[in-house]
Amino acid sequence: MIKKIVFTLIGGAVFFGQANAQQEQSQAFPFVLPKEKPAMPLSAAMHRNYDAYPAPRPEDNELYSQFKYTELKGFDYHNHDGTISRRDPSKVIFANDKYYVWYTYRNTPLPPQGAAKSNDTIPSADWDLSEIWYATSKDGVHWEEQGVAVPRPPKPQVGWRSVTTTDILEWEGKYYLYYQGFMEASGKRGDDCPVAVSYADSPDGPWTAYNEVVIPNGAAGEWDQFSIHDPQPIVHDGKIYLYYKSDFDGDPNLVRMQGLAIAEHPLGPFRKHPLNPVINSGHETTLFPFKEGIAALVIKDGNEHFTVQYAEDGVNFEIAAITDLMPTAAGPFMPDAFTNTSYGNGITWGISHLTNATDWEHNHAILLRFDCDLSLDVNDPEMKNHNYYYKPDFYYQHGLSNKQKQRVEEENKRLIQGEE
Repeated sequence: MIKKIVFTLIGGAVFFGQANAQQEQSQAFPFVLPKEKPAMPLSAAMHRNYDAYPAPRPEDNELYSQFKYTELKGFDYHNHDGTISRRDPSKVIFANDKYYVWYTYRNTPLPPQGAAKSNDTIPSADWDLSEIWYATSKDGVHWEEQGVAVPRPPKPQVGWRSVTTTDILEWEGKYYLYYQGFMEASGKRGDDCPVAVSYADSPDGPWTAYNEVVIPNGAAGEWDQFSIHDPQPIVHDGKIYLYYKSDFDGDPNLVRMQGLAIAEHPLGPFRKHPLNPVINSGHETTLFPFKEGIAALVIKDGNEHFTVQYAEDGVNFEIAAITDLMPTAAGPFMPDAFTNTSYGNGITWGISHLTNATDWEHNHAILLRFDCDLSLDVNDPEMKNHNYYYKPDFYYQHGLSNKQKQRVEEENKRLIQGEE
């Protein structure tokens, strides 16, 4: 009888052990990644994988993409000696059976020499002593430079020192170019400048300067008291949403974030959003209509650099994707930027820039084309890959500085001396 009871207890323990094992096994995360978040205990990472991104796999995320680059034809850079620079392209628009792009153009006797050595003809920075030029193209690769669109106005008008970093708006049959207007050489007091605007009846001009500041600097002590950079207008919710960047929190360790100003007319008045900054990272950030809201390529600088973000209300942005090799100062082709669309289709290509195209002694920027799949109308699986492979030379180009090499040598000496 005792033996029977013992065997019964052992058998029961085995049964319950198998049951518990099966229960634990049933709670293991499935081999096939569910498209919807499973109703089971999950780690913070797996909650985030379903809650923070539009899809659990990058391949299915409409706001994830790789970026491919193409050299543009038709632009001369004077043997890359640093005297000619093209940078900060606008959005690309299509009008008169061709593409248009506007950009910062510098043509000076010398490359940038710094603020202390600058004068009326020698630039302090790559964007100093610049004008707004434009070019046209039939295919987005071969471009014909058309010349100046917005020249530097006479002193003391806004932008007399330099007009830079423009973007285009089409509104009720007219065209508006917003740009930074410098009244002194960049670097003497940082990059202080407000936003100005010129307007025309045709993308070919002629452009009339408004001669008024449309996005003023903030009051003393506010985050945007010194710089209002990179103006980018989009028609959203029947209004003009103009996004901009400011540098703040001290030099040389500047913080760069994005703000928003809204107006019902291109010449203003623009009202800064009370929740500014609306994006906490990014340098030369790019925004475009996407679905019901606005998407942003948050490039460089800040905790959330190299991310694609989205805000249905155009204000409260959240990270939607993380990627690499993002286009700097991208000006996408976005046909619905000015249509007040209720459902944006996204972007597939545009123009961006690369700064310091050779070395700092000959500092200048060049324009190039980028392609991507951030569009609801395109399905390009190659653009959705999330494994980047680089040759060794790419990594070696990111080597230690002389100062860092010296630090490593000193650390080695201390270790060797300590062993002796």
